[in-house]
Amino acid sequence: MSEQNYVGSKVRQLREIREMSLEDLADTSQCCIELIEHIESGDLIPSLAPLLQISRGLGVRLGTLLDGAEQDGAVMVKNGNSENVVRFSGNASDIDRSTLDFYSLAADKKDRHMEPFIIDIRPSLSEEINLSSHEGEEFIYVLEGEISLQYGEDKYILSKGDSIYYDSVIPHHLYANGDSDAQILAVVYAPF
Repeated sequence: MSEQNYVGSKVRQLREIREMSLEDLADTSQCCIELIEHIESGDLIPSLAPLLQISRGLGVRLGTLLDGAEQDGAVMVKNGNSENVVRFSGNASDIDRSTLDFYSLAADKKDRHMEPFIIDIRPSLSEEINLSSHEGEEFIYVLEGEISLQYGEDKYILSKGDSIYYDSVIPHHLYANGDSDAQILAVVYAPF
């Protein structure tokens, strides 16, 4: 599996092709310039929500930021070993520490409407929970460990074999419950 975020170079490339300044992209995506600079420099991405906002600001679907060469046919990942990883810091205060590693199960599939991922979740060192939201829906199935999902005012605790489907426009945050790692299958739908 890849050890680097390649999303930042894709964001910069698309921004430059569109002849957009950092300020232009910040305005169209409603993200701050500093966040876009961190993403473009290859630092960790705080959460999926700003990546979705940036994709909309660039006028592309989320998969465009996550893909290499697009394919028309089927895309297969053997034994969950995806080479396409995006690392998110989640609520970690240390920008160099990833608490969420997203392994794409549909990377390079042209014109897809869903984003399926295997996500490794490590416990956060921070007690702070920052909720985020974006258009669309999410389906989560717990493969290993235990997770907590803060969903608006509600909190759900899910264990191996549990699943949840929710509207992601409601502010939410998913994290490992306790001090142990967890792993989930997540399918994200974000309308273009």
